[in-house]
Amino acid sequence: MKQGSLLEITITDLNTNGEGVGKINGKVIFVPDTAIGDRALVRVTRVKSKYAEGKLQQLLNPSRDRIRPRCIVADKCGGCQWQHINWESQLITKHQQVSQSLQRIGGFSEVPVQPTLHTAESLHYRNKATYPLGISATGNLQAGYYRKNSHKIVNLNQCPVQDSRLNPLLKEIKQDIQQQGWSIYDETQTINNNQGKLRHLSLRIGHHTEEMLVTLVATNNDIPGITEQAKIWFDRYPNLVGVCLNINPHKTNIIFGHQTHTIVGQSYLKEIFGGLEFTILSDTFFQINTAAAELLLNKIIQILDLQGHEILIDAYCGIGTFTLPLAKKVKQAIGIEAHPASIMQAKQNAEINKINNVDFYAHKVEKYLQEINVDADIILLDPPRKGCDRRVIEILLNLQPSKIVYVSCKPATLARDLKLLCSSGIYKLQLIQPIDFFPQTSHVESLALLQK
Repeated sequence: MKQGSLLEITITDLNTNGEGVGKINGKVIFVPDTAIGDRALVRVTRVKSKYAEGKLQQLLNPSRDRIRPRCIVADKCGGCQWQHINWESQLITKHQQVSQSLQRIGGFSEVPVQPTLHTAESLHYRNKATYPLGISATGNLQAGYYRKNSHKIVNLNQCPVQDSRLNPLLKEIKQDIQQQGWSIYDETQTINNNQGKLRHLSLRIGHHTEEMLVTLVATNNDIPGITEQAKIWFDRYPNLVGVCLNINPHKTNIIFGHQTHTIVGQSYLKEIFGGLEFTILSDTFFQINTAAAELLLNKIIQILDLQGHEILIDAYCGIGTFTLPLAKKVKQAIGIEAHPASIMQAKQNAEINKINNVDFYAHKVEKYLQEINVDADIILLDPPRKGCDRRVIEILLNLQPSKIVYVSCKPATLARDLKLLCSSGIYKLQLIQPIDFFPQTSHVESLALLQK
């Protein structure tokens, strides 16, 4: 196998990056934009010792799983990987990826993986979209997602996975920014620090309340006429509750800076989740797919069979998204989160909903659990993609709560951590529930229940 050569292969699997997997003479080759069952002509773009990478040149015999993408730029945009694959096949593949990770990485021979849980809608589910801004070769403003493996923007006027109620704002606000002539940030321009100002356009909506929040991210707050323009947007869109300006002067791929100013209206929107009211700021972490998050919450409540006498700790609790609904069903709840701003919001959300049996602490999880003087019945884990710190696993094995609920957004790190927890002999894996939080992509959320 040589770089540049043309090969005829059959795609037999999909990997966790969303690429099709095939084999030539025993060597694995990864090919984006393919589906299981495709017979394809592929050009080899890279050859490594254990695998190769290829680019689809021609479909010789398309898979039965293939469908026509709903987005006209699906083959270019890096936002989705699987719009060309029917949803049923996506759900099956995600189930298989979770099962395979638990077997290969976790060493579990019998894996109690349930069918992938999903909402009724595979499109229009994103309640937040943050678009980088740029200028095209013809001088027109662009807003969209980056092309696959690049920093070139695919210009969008609508997005089929974004909540459809946000589409008019994307198209029209983009036109207004162009007419205002505001300078657009360009990280490649370093002469006299002339990089422009506007970096991103962020749109957010309450799935249930329909309240909307618009945020511009800029290098500084010197945006001529922004207050007048914000008032025009505020009057134009009845559900718009606030227009904000976030300041991020740093050369970084982190979107939001530490300062956010409210230009018009308020700095937050309200959302109803789990029967409770939450306030959500421009940069608040809140589950992108509200309906899927509600499925997850209901599944947690179902498997825990709460009786009202339990003490529950929610590690990595964020703004209390799961802590507060669960607090209504237990004797005492404790939320732990490393980010002080999230803890402040969690406390405010508890106060808004008059929930008095919950305490929130701004600590690293490993630090708080090590110093805790509470005999918890249940510990809920919802770590970032990298999974739990090894010290967290060790402390859990020392605390030995009756049940551990682990919410994961990466099957590989879930399998690694479950292996550590179960190999002690203290815990048994009772259930794994994949949930499709991100249809049209290769990402899958999973819920695991461990019990002594």
